[in-house]
Amino acid sequence: MTPAPSRNRAGFTVPEPPARPGEKPDFSGLGLSQDIPVTRPDPDCPAKDTHMLANALIGVLNSEHQAQGQWDPALSPKTLRQGLHVMLKTRLYDDRMLKLQRQGKISFYMKALGEEAVACAAGMALRFEDMLFPSYRQQGLLFARDRDMVAMMTHCLSNAKDNLKGRQLPIHYTWKEGNFFSISGNLGTQFPQAVGWAMASAARGEDTVTASWVGDGTTAEGDFHGACTLASTYQAPVILNVVNNQWAISSFAGIAGGLNATFAAKGIGYGLATLRVDGNDFLAVYAVTRWAADRARAGHGPTLIEHVTYRADAHSTSDDPSRYRPKEEAKAWPLGDPVERLKSHLIALGEWDEARHEALTDALSKEVLASYKTAESYGTLRDGPLSPVPSMFEDVFVGQPWHLRRQRQDLGV
Repeated sequence: MTPAPSRNRAGFTVPEPPARPGEKPDFSGLGLSQDIPVTRPDPDCPAKDTHMLANALIGVLNSEHQAQGQWDPALSPKTLRQGLHVMLKTRLYDDRMLKLQRQGKISFYMKALGEEAVACAAGMALRFEDMLFPSYRQQGLLFARDRDMVAMMTHCLSNAKDNLKGRQLPIHYTWKEGNFFSISGNLGTQFPQAVGWAMASAARGEDTVTASWVGDGTTAEGDFHGACTLASTYQAPVILNVVNNQWAISSFAGIAGGLNATFAAKGIGYGLATLRVDGNDFLAVYAVTRWAADRARAGHGPTLIEHVTYRADAHSTSDDPSRYRPKEEAKAWPLGDPVERLKSHLIALGEWDEARHEALTDALSKEVLASYKTAESYGTLRDGPLSPVPSMFEDVFVGQPWHLRRQRQDLGV
């Protein structure tokens, strides 16, 4: 069971994780189960009719890999195979990019290992014209929208083809043509931005939805609460996703309030529709995203979704998780692995097998490797060519101010 938080004489508490390095992983206090069907309300229901779902766990795939319950989106085998393809592609891409960082070929990276369903399923459930305001670890949204892998890699290399011209850390992607807003390293800023974008889209009479993602730790920041207030007050057509992967950079979810209530429950006080979903269940994430999108598109307002998942790898290449959690914790996660669960579901349906999975893995691995060779042909982090020096003075001001003109003259460019 989760240990009691430590208490000092003054009476305040310091939340403690259920297990420290060297101890046995323990998730029993979370009460997670894949086998309890949850009622699905109509998307046009009053927000208060969803509030009991903030303390439930919406799932579709049970422990036997069968789809069950009212939330089953009844996806075709073709769509399920595409979902597996996108998740596996994301995972293999991440693996390659981590190796490149360890070899000194890129400066920084963040994997989405264990969380692939959160982004990939949502990306497939939304329309291409819907606007995305991601955090990091949502690279699966790009693959769901068929983003060119070479373009993603040239950004991480910061070479001459980087569409951000070397101005962002690797993995802080942007893709205007794909309705994918620039990732911000200042966590949480994208939440109120997403609400504002949704309000502007509604004011223009557009039939689009906006979606944004933050981690559990970011719910303790003011931007999160400002976004919830705006979304509730103006009934913006926005989906606010909280990815509860159990760990912020190195602090567990209890530091952001996860011991006292679910993160979905934070939306109740704002009068938002609230859903809590098994984030490692591709079908369930697809279903709740489609439900929230249908609700927003029909003019019934925003939805806050908590995705219960687990960050199976380090926070980033600058992090060592063995310093703050048990090494075997990822294997002990009770909701399993999203790729393996969807794979097992397809096999149970007779729509997949180990040989096809191995062939897909091999084909995607070759695609990732070939894409990197192409990306590297445009320049490397060490040797260039990089973006032209004059580009550092561009894209910020409509009319370049005098001090930038002077700096550019001083450089002789």
